[in-house]
Amino acid sequence: MGHHPVGQGTDARHVGQEVRGQDEDDDGIRDRPEHRSAGPENSVQAAGSGGVDGALEFVDQMEAVVELTDERTVILQPVEIVRRVGDQLLTLGDDGRDSGGNESAEDADDGQQHGDDAEPARKSVVHEPRMAMNDEETVALVAGGHTFGKTHGAADPNLYVGPEPEGAPLEEQGLGWKQSFNTGKGRDAITSGLEVTWNSTPTTWDQSYLENLYAYQWELTKSPAGAHQWQPKGGAGANSVPDPTDGSLSRPPTMLTSDLALIVDPIYEPITRRFLANPDEFADKFARAWFKLTHRDMGPIQRYLGPLVPDETLIWQDPVPAADHEPIGANEIGNLKSLILTSGLTVSQLVSTAWASASTFRGSDKRGGANGARIRLEPQRNWEANDPESLAQVLRTLEGIQTSFAGQVSLADLIVLGGCVGVEQAARNAGHQVSVPFTPGRTDASQEQTDVESFAALEPKADGFRNYLGKGNQLPAEYLLIDRANLLNLSAPEMTVLVGGLRSIGANVQHSPVGVLTSTPGSLSNDFFVNLIDMGTTWKPKADDQDLFEGRNGAGEVIWTGSRTDLVFGSNSELRALAEVYASDDAKDKFVTDFVAAWDKVMNLDRFDLV
Repeated sequence: MGHHPVGQGTDARHVGQEVRGQDEDDDGIRDRPEHRSAGPENSVQAAGSGGVDGALEFVDQMEAVVELTDERTVILQPVEIVRRVGDQLLTLGDDGRDSGGNESAEDADDGQQHGDDAEPARKSVVHEPRMAMNDEETVALVAGGHTFGKTHGAADPNLYVGPEPEGAPLEEQGLGWKQSFNTGKGRDAITSGLEVTWNSTPTTWDQSYLENLYAYQWELTKSPAGAHQWQPKGGAGANSVPDPTDGSLSRPPTMLTSDLALIVDPIYEPITRRFLANPDEFADKFARAWFKLTHRDMGPIQRYLGPLVPDETLIWQDPVPAADHEPIGANEIGNLKSLILTSGLTVSQLVSTAWASASTFRGSDKRGGANGARIRLEPQRNWEANDPESLAQVLRTLEGIQTSFAGQVSLADLIVLGGCVGVEQAARNAGHQVSVPFTPGRTDASQEQTDVESFAALEPKADGFRNYLGKGNQLPAEYLLIDRANLLNLSAPEMTVLVGGLRSIGANVQHSPVGVLTSTPGSLSNDFFVNLIDMGTTWKPKADDQDLFEGRNGAGEVIWTGSRTDLVFGSNSELRALAEVYASDDAKDKFVTDFVAAWDKVMNLDRFDLV
């Protein structure tokens, strides 16, 4: 298989030649360093007051908001974005000094002259940091992406664009958004409503986008569809940009507000100017950022196929080292099981630690999982859902076993094996003899191989499997359980049996008794389902917490407490049907067998080497 470095020696024109994975289907967040230069390196050519006055007149009347969602929700006000960009263009004069003759932000003693004003402008490209892109990668993606092509806003979409596929007439056959403005193609196309072509060579990789950003003074205008965008002041650049249909040079260059953020923002501007002065660096940075953007949902590099797989190991791929020893065999596994059983760790500690390690996996982008044992590293070891104090005790004990063991075993394998030992012991406590599958071969990642900022996005804000609900969640707990199960590629029966089993084992965060509907915690029994749907139990919300419920017997005594995540298995018709199956007297063996199978699946979700 041929390999090459990402970016290095790679023409940015060919970065679209992507590596394909074995099977392709959300994002981390990278905060910016605290201390940075607050001002642009050099002067920014500014729009005159006329253009900015028009912008401010527009924004004073504007009330719309833009909503961007992934695992979290951010509301951005375009009124503020455009206002602040306009303020920056007005404030910075042609010589880099403000209109009062003061020093530019670069020379300001406090380094904060324009930092706050530019923040909303930086938010106009907020989707980049939400994808774990740093500032340099953000600029490279915006500038590189806008080197090509155009946006489409030939006419008012309210008049010329039909309904979405689900709302379209039958004869449109599920296509939707039918366009009726002239040809609906090329110069007549409508998508965003913005009609922007950034440069005169929209099909060629070059520096023209960056050159245009700095070549003109910009003023606010409107697209034919009525969307607000920017054009050179005073008719500059007229007839320098080609028509998208016939190629005639008949248009001026135009820009989006997010484009102008690159030259007024005190963090983005020096990067943009550096890229302008260094074309080869710009091409390399764009190639690398584009590769990251288009491949970060494919998981580790081991899943890549084809001759273009890079030689480099990149930290955003969450690398784990190759094994430097043979996997432990059956005899060694038996010896380790004995050491774990006599270590003093409880069934719930072993099971909850293994679950915490493995359940970070996300099927959406193939990140997380037990391989690498990153639960012992920052940031995972301090996540609230992982019960840091109890986790530290478990890790110390397992590390002691690892050190005293005569052979070689990774802590990643030992954590999962400990969970399997806990499940086997819980099954024995309930009168079942089972052997939980265990496949060794995991290795331990280092802190240097772990991107702390982007891994922070994997922190569970809720984990219904451990009856954990963090603060600030806007969705009900049962919705968040379904979301977590979806990320773990679980079916409804697998989710159901795992919740019931983990409750009976007592694997809740901080050993909470909520939802532990059994008199024998630590035993792998179907008691959770039996007691949840017991017709003799009446459930009512607690007076002081509407997310918690009390189950009372016929005498009115509180015998159980449960969460929304618990009660949904008796409330939802599909989940109740599954709960009734597992609550049956003749389903005890099935319950244990199904739990073990689902457990094994979760423990191996990130074992791409086994596929």
